Amino acid sequence: MTEHPAAQHPIEPPPITREIDLSPIQRKTVRKSVMGAMAGNAIEWFDYGIYGYLAVHLSTQIFGGSDDAILWTLFGFAVSFLIRPIGGAVLGPLGDRIGRQKVLVFTILMISVATAAIGILPTYDQVGWLAPALLFLLRIIQGFSAGGEYAGAAVYMAEHAPDDRRGFWGSFLEFGTLLGYSVAAILVTGLELVVGPEGMAEGWWRLPFLITLPLGIVALLMRAKLHDPEIFTEAHQHDTRTSAWQTLRDLVTQQPKQLLKIMGITVLINTAFYLVLTYMPTYLTTSLDMGATQAGLMLVGVQLVMMVVIIPLGALTDRVGRRPVLLTAAAGFTVFSIPAIMLLDTGQVALQILGLAIFGLFLVMLLCNISASLPALFPTTVRYAGFALGYNVATSLLGGPAGLINESLIQSTGSTLVPGFYMAAAGVVGLAAIWTFNETAGRSLRGNVVPGDDDLDRVAIGQELIGKVHDPDGELEQVQAAAHEGRKRPRSGA
Repeated sequence: MTEHPAAQHPIEPPPITREIDLSPIQRKTVRKSVMGAMAGNAIEWFDYGIYGYLAVHLSTQIFGGSDDAILWTLFGFAVSFLIRPIGGAVLGPLGDRIGRQKVLVFTILMISVATAAIGILPTYDQVGWLAPALLFLLRIIQGFSAGGEYAGAAVYMAEHAPDDRRGFWGSFLEFGTLLGYSVAAILVTGLELVVGPEGMAEGWWRLPFLITLPLGIVALLMRAKLHDPEIFTEAHQHDTRTSAWQTLRDLVTQQPKQLLKIMGITVLINTAFYLVLTYMPTYLTTSLDMGATQAGLMLVGVQLVMMVVIIPLGALTDRVGRRPVLLTAAAGFTVFSIPAIMLLDTGQVALQILGLAIFGLFLVMLLCNISASLPALFPTTVRYAGFALGYNVATSLLGGPAGLINESLIQSTGSTLVPGFYMAAAGVVGLAAIWTFNETAGRSLRGNVVPGDDDLDRVAIGQELIGKVHDPDGELEQVQAAAHEGRKRPRSGA
């Protein structure tokens, strides 16, 4: 049997950064970077949240309230996802070339302006089909920008975080996601309680969209003061590529397996995310005849609980690893999605809350992992491009349009169990993808290798690793034995 190179001549892998070793200035930089990324991400998902919660009102105001108006409204939600892969293919490689921070400033500016513009659209009664046409245009602008926003924020946050606390700091990005959604839910539900259906119809539905502009300005000012992470600047100095096109080409030709992995987990993440947090208000009110206020309050409650537990869960993945938590979540969606939907269909509030709690539990287990796990699927020089392209292609195909697909299937089949079957199928896809992941908890994101691929090199120099060691050829015991012998020799000669 041939000895593994790591057993013969251990290669010194990139160092692992630990929070305890950071200087006060470095710790402050981490906090500022995390907050800047989180703020912009919260704005993006506030936009998606208010669109979902106002879908019924938009179907009347923008689409004229016809029999198929709700489907057109959901298509307006889905249309932005059709353009997201283009945004990812352009903005992702650009972020690997000119820097993460510059692209993130552009994306938050475009998202904020386009969302606020929805609040001043003319209605269908005023201009006919020009109203939905303008809405679709603004959603396309949002979709293109979002193609670079989420991936960029996750990569930026992951590269700034110390390796031993990436799960903790990365979970703040999804805290921002839930914050944006929760504020959207609270704002829309509160408006409906205060002004009632008549007030919403008279124009109060516009307020949540208009609020995005001042919020976006705040996030823009925060991001303008940020700097690119050291991991990126180090790799960029040695990157011989001269254009974003070369970055995209090399990504597709050199990392096809990693692209398939991120697409597989994204099918699960975004199917669950958009069905539970965006489509669910529409499903509860139109398919299960629940009052809009009750549906909103129940979902707000679930989201607030998720916000409380997401950061401790992220910190937990730093200790036990990402894969166990991700695998549990994927298995949970596979097994429990249909029973959870059946609980929602009982009409009993306690059982409906339990059904939503099941979805919330497994969803938060996915969300707490995203910013730490998905950027770690790619080497530094193609990380932004890989995340942006793979994530957005999968989202546009099955995640983003999930509400539209489910509503269409419910109307054609008459079955209210459709979302359960859809999420269970997504769980199977996600489970298959996650099974192939390297464990990346505590691993370095530096260098031009996929994090985790150098596990045997780390074992060879005596590093203790969290979770499953990447050992594709079954050489772990051999490398461990060689490392043990190497540690014994100095002592025997002392």
